[in-house]
Amino acid sequence: MVSEEAARSPHEQPLQAGRSALGAPRVHHRVTGSTNADARTLALAGAPHGTLVTADEQLEGRGRGARRWHAPPGRCLLCSLVLRDAPELLSLRVGVAVAEVVGAHAMLKWPNDVLLDGRKVSGILVESRPRDRWAVAGIGINVALAPGELPAELADTAGTMGLAPGAIEPLLANLLVAIEARIAQPSGELIDAWRSRDALRGKRVSWEGGAGVVAGIDGSGRLLVDAGGERSALDAGEVHLEHQTL
Repeated sequence: MVSEEAARSPHEQPLQAGRSALGAPRVHHRVTGSTNADARTLALAGAPHGTLVTADEQLEGRGRGARRWHAPPGRCLLCSLVLRDAPELLSLRVGVAVAEVVGAHAMLKWPNDVLLDGRKVSGILVESRPRDRWAVAGIGINVALAPGELPAELADTAGTMGLAPGAIEPLLANLLVAIEARIAQPSGELIDAWRSRDALRGKRVSWEGGAGVVAGIDGSGRLLVDAGGERSALDAGEVHLEHQTL
């Protein structure tokens, strides 16, 4: 179901190659509404840690807020993982793992986007039910999209890895290995890995209620922004580069 090979991290401390314990059982749909919705249903029904939902096409994929995730059939990696007793900073952990498999030049835009050459190639949506001790991590990666397949409204902001459709399954195998390693990583090391790919540090951004210059993230994963001699720590929401929305 997954490739025998696993990715090596581009960081100084490479991930160990091997097969991940994540990804079984796996439910694959040719077409579904949302892999996250499917994974939530499975989690509620008692699906074990590591259960994976994938799809060739999803009709109701979404990101933060009301955004839709545009994914032509067979061109994107669309998956959601059921994770039980997930550690803190789960969204950041998944983000670092995704960036690793996208490539050495992939960057992270807080809180949940992966960029390549300044364009969004992946979005992550983590939904959790702490009282029941499970979370669902949904991931979409533009693996094999051609520029002309992007809708006009995304032409200036969305990107693609530019690979062939056959690269989707090997990429998934590598991603599962990377996620498993990052879930087990001490939080301090994980924060350092995230900071090494921070796309916003030193950039001027705006958000609902303010604007300022990004100073990085703190140990809790909050975005630090300096404005008017004061530092704010944002723990949720969306930020925009001034003069350019990502």
